[in-house]
Amino acid sequence: MEKSINKTNTAAIFLAHLNPLTLSHEKIIQNLLRNYKVYIFPVRFLKNKKEVTTKSFPFSFEIRKQMILESFDYDEDLRVLGDYTFFSPYIKYFPPIVSIPFQKLRKNIIVNVPESNFITYTGDRVERLLLKLFGFRPIQANRQDISSTNVKNLLYRSALSCKMLSGSNNLDLEWNNFVSPKVGNVIKNNWSVIEHFSSSDDKTVRILGMKFPKDGFL
Repeated sequence: MEKSINKTNTAAIFLAHLNPLTLSHEKIIQNLLRNYKVYIFPVRFLKNKKEVTTKSFPFSFEIRKQMILESFDYDEDLRVLGDYTFFSPYIKYFPPIVSIPFQKLRKNIIVNVPESNFITYTGDRVERLLLKLFGFRPIQANRQDISSTNVKNLLYRSALSCKMLSGSNNLDLEWNNFVSPKVGNVIKNNWSVIEHFSSSDDKTVRILGMKFPKDGFL
């Protein structure tokens, strides 16, 4: 991890889904906080001013924001912002880089970062390439021990097991080994979200390595 010379005028911008926030994510954020003021932008998708969630993106922005802030005890050097937002129809962001909506997205991300210098971080290879093309100077990303997708699959398996066992308490299974206790509590308090998506189809589409909800893509 690169080290900042002056934490007061250098920021770290972290673009991610964080759906949900895992222990691997927390480790990344903690490392960034050692050297930078950290601005986290969880991606979100809006259609008619309403956030679109899917099996791949089950938790809303507000739930993910709660996960992050509670996990870091509302650290004053950490902010969670909602400007990494795609507005439907999402197809207008293609082709990336040259499309006007994509250029606006870039400006929306940096407008609320007052520091004169910043670096960016993402664990996604496609987003890393886009960050380079935008001139966002991404730092080297380390491979996560376990991804949000792995944790989601464990969550859905847990929810389905609960249903098969006629509602018996089987919430934990293995998933709680990969999130912090505070995130675990947020997930349990929003367990209806997991139950809703556990037996549904994943209504997403992958374009150029990027995943979008089908609802609102066209």
